[in-house]
Amino acid sequence: MKTQEYVKSLLGKSAAELGSELEALRKEQFNLRMQLATGQGGKTHLAREVRKKIARLKTVVAQQAKQSVQAS
Repeated sequence: MKTQEYVKSLLGKSAAELGSELEALRKEQFNLRMQLATGQGGKTHLAREVRKKIARLKTVVAQQAKQSVQAS
């Protein structure tokens, strides 16, 4: 999935859905780190991609929180 499509899909989700998405990405990040540490990691680029996805998700969460505060 392209970056813009991923961000658009995040914008359409609720806070609870974003939280569960963040949890899933954190688990994936942990698993990739463990694979790299034990020497099983063949696709080292995936760790960087997951880190970037987490950052994008956190940015969307912060933007939504800011908008909800301003709307109140």
